[in-house]
Amino acid sequence: MHCRLKSLTLGLMAGVAALAGLALQPVAAQSGEPIKIGFSMALTGPLAANGKQALLGMKIWEEETNAKGGLLGRPVKLVYYDDQSNPSTVPAIYTKLLDADKVDLVVSGYATNMVAPAMPVVMQKNKTFISLFALDVNAEFKYPKYFAVLPTGPDTKASFTEGFFQTALAQDPKPTTVALAAEDAEFSRNSCEGARENAKKFNLKIVYDKTYPPATTDYSPIVRAVQAANPDLFVICSYPLSSVGMVQTINELNYKPKMVGGAMVGLQATVFKQRLGAKLNGIVNYETWVPTDKQMAPAAEFFKKYQARAGAEGVDPLGYYLGGWGYAYVNMLGEGIAATKSVDDDKLADWLRKTEHKTIMGDWSYGAKGEWTKSGMIQVQYHDIKEGETWKGMNYQTVLTPTEIKTGNVIYPYEKAK
Repeated sequence: MHCRLKSLTLGLMAGVAALAGLALQPVAAQSGEPIKIGFSMALTGPLAANGKQALLGMKIWEEETNAKGGLLGRPVKLVYYDDQSNPSTVPAIYTKLLDADKVDLVVSGYATNMVAPAMPVVMQKNKTFISLFALDVNAEFKYPKYFAVLPTGPDTKASFTEGFFQTALAQDPKPTTVALAAEDAEFSRNSCEGARENAKKFNLKIVYDKTYPPATTDYSPIVRAVQAANPDLFVICSYPLSSVGMVQTINELNYKPKMVGGAMVGLQATVFKQRLGAKLNGIVNYETWVPTDKQMAPAAEFFKKYQARAGAEGVDPLGYYLGGWGYAYVNMLGEGIAATKSVDDDKLADWLRKTEHKTIMGDWSYGAKGEWTKSGMIQVQYHDIKEGETWKGMNYQTVLTPTEIKTGNVIYPYEKAK
């Protein structure tokens, strides 16, 4: 009995000493309720390849921020739900985030089609809203607390294909005709509207201009109809699955316009690059960021972290299309919280509007409608793609526009790059 009492006494003394030791440790900077940032994200469905890499970028920001003590002395917490790449799920998600989860702030999920249906909910709640890769969704709403993270610049719709047309019109002889094919969805309709504006600006005759349903699986009738119209240029405005389908069909039918591509979402993601491989040779298409030495300099540390984790997370191994942007757009919000010492939406919107933002993906500032004051859209041409391509550097792609980061000239006409 005496031994047991002695043992208990010693145990209690050890416990008290341990608690005293803890009391002497530095108090963590974070305390209280976390700052909750809510959003939907495409984690399943056709947009998941991009949505997942954006989410990993955001998680890296969350972990880094909390490791540094959080924001305003509070931890940060991402609260998110899978929108399944389905616009109809989005309004309910944002209603839940704001009414049930009581998040402090919201940002958008990935892609135009997912951002547009969130807007009415966000506006009703009077929340500041930073969007990720949404094309001109605020043109209709004109919401003053909206801020786009997409390098389109003020001329949003035309920016996706402007470099395509500029490159084509620099050739000799100049092309004179163009065909336009667009998936019947928010982004592709908008970008095709911009392509029409560019065709008019560059005095090109449109010989084919049609939309096709998002559920299309056989693209051969579209490509054959374009082939029959015999344009010099073929501009495609599409989402990932139809982008892949179009490229495969163009190759299968051996169709060779002088230039083809433009505003095809999906070709930027490694999973689709791997699926298409050498079929991409010759395609000219938009990119929002490429790993040139100049662009990689401020982002190298992030991509090192991202790529070390990508395999275990089951996401795009490189993260060049959305991983870096996912980090940048939520980091911009974090900088706003720190600068304003607040999670007040009005104060954050005012700061976002007045500040030049310096990020790992480049620098920008905001103008009318919450769009960038200057375009940073890139047109590249894929070429010399071999079996087992790693997609890591610049060997398989040439930057054609803008001039300040151009790395070479277009291979023209298209068939010369096949």
